[in-house]
Amino acid sequence: MTGVKETGAGRRVRGLDADQRREQRRDQLLATALDLFATKGYQSVSIEQICQTAYVSTKSFYELFDSKEACYLALLQQVSEQIEARMQEVLHAEPAGLDDLVAAFAHTLVDDPRIAHVTFGEASGISRAVERQRRVNRRWAASFLETAWKQYGVAPSRRSRRLDVHRIAIGTIGGLFDLIADWLHDSDPAVAPDVATLIADLTTFHRIVCAGLAAPRG
Repeated sequence: MTGVKETGAGRRVRGLDADQRREQRRDQLLATALDLFATKGYQSVSIEQICQTAYVSTKSFYELFDSKEACYLALLQQVSEQIEARMQEVLHAEPAGLDDLVAAFAHTLVDDPRIAHVTFGEASGISRAVERQRRVNRRWAASFLETAWKQYGVAPSRRSRRLDVHRIAIGTIGGLFDLIADWLHDSDPAVAPDVATLIADLTTFHRIVCAGLAAPRG
């Protein structure tokens, strides 16, 4: 996040100091950007639309973000942090099995359809900076998956120790993410049977990967 910094000192407005008002405006802009990017698409939304809908001045926008891309990056990071925190909660709660973990991951994305659309439907091809953030997200997800595999005893057989498990985890995450992105083109996140189909496909794919990890190699 870039822009002009305000100090916390000074007069209070509606009980909020300058830093609190700045954070409130940021939250309003990101919440509005989530709605607009999800419904209209990143390319079709202007900074002016975001500001007008959020009831925040353009001047205040540029005090927080250098550009629409910077606003989108901040939104993507915010959403990613929320997903990561939720998945850590699920893992630490020790779900019944890896299938439940995959289902929980799907629900973090599709229970609020805007998140799936913004994270998967809009992120591709925006800019190199956005692509870098997507790669950061995928590496985190791959590391998380490795942790889950270890927790549930999923590991290559002794004859397969040469396998680079981290690379396989990255490939697995890529496959899971692509299944979600493809599903978004033809399905409705608000329709329960469609969500059930997605979870079944993700679960089947992940089971196949796990079976492959455990299979002996000649």
